[in-house]
Amino acid sequence: MSDKRTDYISWDEYFMGIAKLAAQRSKDPNTQVGACIVSQDNKILSMGYNGFPIGCSDDEFPWRREGDPLNNKYFYTTHSELNAILNYRGGSLEGAKLYVTLFPCNECAKAIIQSGIRTLIYDCDKYGEMPSFIAAKRMFDAAGVKYHEYKRTGRKVELSL
Repeated sequence: MSDKRTDYISWDEYFMGIAKLAAQRSKDPNTQVGACIVSQDNKILSMGYNGFPIGCSDDEFPWRREGDPLNNKYFYTTHSELNAILNYRGGSLEGAKLYVTLFPCNECAKAIIQSGIRTLIYDCDKYGEMPSFIAAKRMFDAAGVKYHEYKRTGRKVELSL
């Protein structure tokens, strides 16, 4: 009889927890999103969070959501899913899983599909009725990318850093 712990976290809790921790790196004052890409054998391949591209200072580029498009964040930010895909340096992502804290937009859906990621686990779909997110679901369905909402366990994990 084994004496191993029985209260360890599941793979889904682990990877969504990492996506949530990655989101804490975002400097966006309104929306922090994190992503974690995982191989079929549960190895972390890449992570990302929403922010500006390398070389674009988050002190100089705007974080506003309103006003002139050239003076708000939307033309400049890279979403967490795309960051995770672009951060990967190991070759193919074919068959990988993506854990993300917010359901992807249509632009990220294109990158997810093209990269070969086959499964998406998301924590929140608060924009699900907006056209870009409906389009993302249509593309995922057409391309055979499986997606489902993360099943929260309510487990609390505390980190002291």
